[in-house]
Amino acid sequence: MFLVGFMGAGKTTVGPLVAARLGRRWVDMDALLEARFGRPIAAFFQTEGEAAFRREEKALLFRLTDERAPLVVSTGGGVVVDPENRARMRAAGTVVFLYAPLSAVRERVGADPARPLLAGGEAAMRALFRRRFALYRAAAHCAISTARFSPEAAAARIAAYVRHREDGHAGMPDGTQS
Repeated sequence: MFLVGFMGAGKTTVGPLVAARLGRRWVDMDALLEARFGRPIAAFFQTEGEAAFRREEKALLFRLTDERAPLVVSTGGGVVVDPENRARMRAAGTVVFLYAPLSAVRERVGADPARPLLAGGEAAMRALFRRRFALYRAAAHCAISTARFSPEAAAARIAAYVRHREDGHAGMPDGTQS
């Protein structure tokens, strides 16, 4: 299963909690890429550029989906930009969109220099947030607010949804909207 969402939405916080509830291994794509690069993503962006990063990100996503192992994958915020990535995730498992209002995201990430796409300031962040929101929705089977739920409560809802869906049911197990 895959967690998608904007930077600061909670993918890295909620991911291991969901994995523990489902008894699956948790994978953080950004951490794997940083280990592969031997440097932070921001440094890779600076020297190699975004296009090179997206190629590496896509290759990793395809390797993970080829494994067919029961994983919980916290993706990078931009993985949904590539339509092939969106299709691959949906075909390989359940995709959950973690979202929070931009104000909450801003609070969580601040002006983190490890976030290369924040270099453009507030207006650029707002525009990026708007552009990606529709892509996250299109990629996901359901959406969970990380502003409305604690990380533990969000993880519980996600795990219940994944089990429900894997048992062949549609919608949330409690009948509510995601």
